[in-house]
Amino acid sequence: MAKHFTLPYEGGLIEKNLPKGILHSYESIWTEIYPESRPASLAVADIITEAVNSCEGRLFRLGLTTGSTPVSLYNELARRCSSGKLSFKNVEVVTIDEYYPSSADERQSRNHLIHEALLDKVDILEENVHIPDGTVPQEEVSDYCAEFDKFARGLDLLVIGIGEQGQVGFNEAGSTRKSRTRTVRLSYQSRKRQAKGFNRDINATPKAAITLGIDTMLTASRIILMAWGEAKAEAVKAIAEGKPTPECPASLFQRHDNVSFYVDDTAASLLTRTVAPWLVGPCDWTPKFVRKAVVWLCQKVGKPILKLSEKDYLDNSLSELLEKFGPYDKINIEVFNDLQHTITGWPGGKPNADDSTRPVSAKPYPKTVLIFSPHPDDDVISMGGTFIRLASQGHDVHVAYETSGNVAVHDDVVLQHMDCAFQLGFADKFDEVKALVDSKIPGEPEPRELLDIKGAIRRSEARGAVRSFGLNDNTNAHFLNLPFYESGGIKKNPRTQADVDIIKDLISRLKPHMIFMAGDLADPHGTHRVCTEAALEAVEQLRAEGNVWLTQTHIWLYRGAWMEWELGRVDMAVPLSPDEVVKKRHAIFRHLSQKDIVPFPGEDPREFWQRAEERTSNTAKLYDQLGMAEYQAIEVFLKLC
Repeated sequence: MAKHFTLPYEGGLIEKNLPKGILHSYESIWTEIYPESRPASLAVADIITEAVNSCEGRLFRLGLTTGSTPVSLYNELARRCSSGKLSFKNVEVVTIDEYYPSSADERQSRNHLIHEALLDKVDILEENVHIPDGTVPQEEVSDYCAEFDKFARGLDLLVIGIGEQGQVGFNEAGSTRKSRTRTVRLSYQSRKRQAKGFNRDINATPKAAITLGIDTMLTASRIILMAWGEAKAEAVKAIAEGKPTPECPASLFQRHDNVSFYVDDTAASLLTRTVAPWLVGPCDWTPKFVRKAVVWLCQKVGKPILKLSEKDYLDNSLSELLEKFGPYDKINIEVFNDLQHTITGWPGGKPNADDSTRPVSAKPYPKTVLIFSPHPDDDVISMGGTFIRLASQGHDVHVAYETSGNVAVHDDVVLQHMDCAFQLGFADKFDEVKALVDSKIPGEPEPRELLDIKGAIRRSEARGAVRSFGLNDNTNAHFLNLPFYESGGIKKNPRTQADVDIIKDLISRLKPHMIFMAGDLADPHGTHRVCTEAALEAVEQLRAEGNVWLTQTHIWLYRGAWMEWELGRVDMAVPLSPDEVVKKRHAIFRHLSQKDIVPFPGEDPREFWQRAEERTSNTAKLYDQLGMAEYQAIEVFLKLC
């Protein structure tokens, strides 16, 4: 079984022996937090298994959803069914939504997806499967929804994932507490999210759907909500701790008497017991956790570190910190120095310098540095300034592009490249490639010939970007094309040893002193996370094989365009000059196929360079507000080992 990546433990709430009422004191829906999605899914699978196995004399009525959230859960339920620990012969499944119009044999239909993900893998009787019918004639659909609503009421258990804005099913913002099963018009934003399953073509994405309403869902005897990844963090906080409001439909479930929420660490990152656990109960005060608390206090009272008073600590529930490590001025100075020592203009270590308080050792110099980039532009977007510093300071910098990124190239970009080649007199392939584009079927993998062209476009862009930093794009840029990515569609293949072996080979050849990896955990099944888990597994296997040189190799984690490490976690902060910010921006511009498009994930319309610059300038402002020197921008990293 593939291992899953979690961030190192850095202190926090001591939950052992803490009464549940205190643990969940800030939550209107009690929330169970797990390190990552798989153990949380196992816990939900236990609940389903026990409920089904204990139901006698009638069918157990189970409400389910589709999407990426229940993937691990459905895999586990199928495994238990095949091993004899669970049977669906006594289960009646009701799913909560379907595109309209949509037929069951369309690959993007909810009907097809739930069968593919679960129903075809278990022993359920087909007559016990009830999925909204997307083929009902328009003049009959209202009556059909009313009948389906009656049937869907009173489920024994409803298990659903929530969307990034707190959606449940296709109940978008504005869905009321009294809403019932109905057809809904899908908003542009909703269709844009769903377009990932339609080759990212919003014009091919349905404009309407059938969905159970909030009122219908609330008639279930028990409800389990699930959410994984940072992208769901704001919704999780609103659902668990906010006020019930139609603007966040799942928050209306607070009014149910038997509802629970299962989330992973990253989805729970904005909950009070994660952000400020000292408000809830006793804590394990590690050095980084102390820093986290002091940074939080500074932001709460609007003061730099060295201006915090004893009263500030006492008024904000940090008396336990004072008792353990006080007095307050001692804590202030220690945290100030700790944070100050994360800042360095020498991310590869400063040669011939005292490195006792620097984040990176001075020796050896120069270092061999390997930057893993999940897509062909993550390196410059996420750590372009640090990349520039490492190269300009004489280190042997290599970048490994883990996936081709081919599915992120729009068809019109391909045709533009073909036309350019024709205009230059190299080849007349426009009509041939246009035929490939026209042959695409929504939901089906793209033609391999078309994907190869798209991959070549992204490779040329990446090579141009690293050349702008002075790197040899023939010797220092490595295109791994990991097999898991090459499915031809949004849904990827499983990660296998073949992916790990490709990474092991590169690491073994380079023997790097520093490795940089993506630390994004926004999507448990997303490319960034899969790539990082494959790279970490490669390092672990190489260590187990006795490669002693790895004892001198340190791994650093960067973030993507959407989020940044909280300052309590930071181990290295690299300030950028105004000129370096511009140079980084120009490197991002080399990725022309990714420019001027609406990027995924999220609804932020800004381009990647705009997000990256705002993120790094905001980090610099945070350091400034804490009393550090003022910089144009700062890129920050977490040291994994």
